[in-house]
Amino acid sequence: MSINPQTINWNSLGFDFIETKTMFKANCKQNGLWEDGSLEPVGTISLSPAAGVLNYGQGVFEGMKAYRTSKNRIVLFRPEMNAKRFSVSLKRLCMPEMEVDYFLNAVMKTVYDNIDYVPPFGLGSLYIRPIAWGTAPTLGVKPAEEYTFMIYVCPVGPYFKGNIKPLNLKVSYNYHRAAPKGTGNVKAIGNYSASLYPLSLAKNDGFDEVIYLNAGDENLVEEVGSANLFALRGNVLKTPQLAGSILPGITRNSVLTIAKEKLGLEIRETDLTLSELLSADEVFCTGTAVVVTPVGKITHNTDVYTINNNSMGPITEKLRSTMLGIQREEAEDSFSWLHEVMSSD
Repeated sequence: MSINPQTINWNSLGFDFIETKTMFKANCKQNGLWEDGSLEPVGTISLSPAAGVLNYGQGVFEGMKAYRTSKNRIVLFRPEMNAKRFSVSLKRLCMPEMEVDYFLNAVMKTVYDNIDYVPPFGLGSLYIRPIAWGTAPTLGVKPAEEYTFMIYVCPVGPYFKGNIKPLNLKVSYNYHRAAPKGTGNVKAIGNYSASLYPLSLAKNDGFDEVIYLNAGDENLVEEVGSANLFALRGNVLKTPQLAGSILPGITRNSVLTIAKEKLGLEIRETDLTLSELLSADEVFCTGTAVVVTPVGKITHNTDVYTINNNSMGPITEKLRSTMLGIQREEAEDSFSWLHEVMSSD
């Protein structure tokens, strides 16, 4: 049963599921077109025990947010990039691709119908979760014959509790996030289930997340489990290149643009060595959920490296404040990244 938005304590929002009013649902046959779809009350779904998603992990998802801005508008941030990435993910897992306009219209309908769940300005955002999976029974290893696309939304606060506090990360040699030429560059559900165990081990040892290394060369850094990773040295901002195993993050792309166009940094999408990371002036991670979050400590084997005195560096702070300023319409959207859902006018 949906939660009455008037009963939500907006000041105490975490990153947890809260049941809202409606969700979007549509179906599609293999090699077919997605049906129009419709909104229905949020609730449980039924699946065959032989469904493709349950047996072979044939499923993909996206993560987006709707924001209430300082101008009392409700906006999305670069949603066309989510739409394009979603379609790439669908194709990689042998699922019917989706037109950008279809995806955007479905997102808009869902957000608009759940508009009362968008937190007040400055108190959070409405997280949007588009997801698609193989629905039809599939006993053999092959693509399912039918698929379901769904969008649900949920009001959220910060992903990391007190997320201004710099993160304490651990370098992992025991686990890799993704293999080259695998599915690390798409949002496949299996990518994230594989990260749960190393994350739980890290949290048990007092760390916030795991830094994963390149599966082919463990001298190279790839990602934090749930975010892209950046290292600043002088005027040079580096992030691992998109070489097939790293997710092309939308916040990642936005930070690179802001860093170059607004801060005048030299940006390099290239190999990022572990030694470069550990000796950086500033380190931070980016993502829809984490926005721009500083890294304060990195443990490598038994050695602990402190970054920028375990505090948010000045460039990290500028990137974070600029990103949030655009999303909240406290700063000019000079890149035309915002997509309006509703205006107070």
